[in-house]
Amino acid sequence: MDLGIAGKRALVCASSKGLGLGCAQALAAEGVDLVMNARGAETLEAAAEAIRSDYGVNVVTVAADVSDRQGQAEVIEAAQGVDILVNNAGGPPPGLWSDWDREDFIKALDANMLAPIAFMKALMPGMIDKGWGRVVNITSQSVRAPIPQLGLSNSARTGLTGYVAGTARQVAPDGVIINNLLPGIHDTDRAKGLDGGAAKAGGISVEEARKNRAATIPARRYGTAEEFGKACAFLCSQHAGFIVGQNLMLDGGATNLTM
Repeated sequence: MDLGIAGKRALVCASSKGLGLGCAQALAAEGVDLVMNARGAETLEAAAEAIRSDYGVNVVTVAADVSDRQGQAEVIEAAQGVDILVNNAGGPPPGLWSDWDREDFIKALDANMLAPIAFMKALMPGMIDKGWGRVVNITSQSVRAPIPQLGLSNSARTGLTGYVAGTARQVAPDGVIINNLLPGIHDTDRAKGLDGGAAKAGGISVEEARKNRAATIPARRYGTAEEFGKACAFLCSQHAGFIVGQNLMLDGGATNLTM
């Protein structure tokens, strides 16, 4: 299927590896030029060069932390005029409800709620002026079914979801379409970290922890960054203009919900 977005330009945050990289690769495969962002310059440049080589698209890189204002400003400056925005940031650390104080919540909000909002506010006016735009926010399955040890993520990402629910319906008449992608466990560094924690807590190997987690997923496996990226690319496509303010689960059926 031709997604009809060749020649468009996209900002993909946290795109040097994992799900963000999967999204950047899928968009590049459709002929989309990229602004790629991540905190680590070396890994980011390597990922960008591979995409340039594999897909022949133009890639600009900005090594910056999107959770602080200076980092946001640098990314926004490089991304002026983009047609597509993919918001993404690593999740806050797991723990118990009693572990976190105000500063922990502020950090989570800055990275997983306020930064995506800042990018939408900065970049959507240009999309509105053109009468076309796509925004995809990578959140988490936890906004539909909270994960007890991820209370910081549950809180911040659910706040973003509420913001998007209203905003998406305000900008849809202008041709700007906002949706959220809600990943479950994918084969990324985040999953490796969670498996490591489960292994330590349970006194088992990381391999056994991974096997146990996969057994709880109806698909009986972890997702891949490649398939996640293709779902993102579709939501960024010309064919997704009637999908507004939705939360698409990509969790292999792990979240047991009727609707």
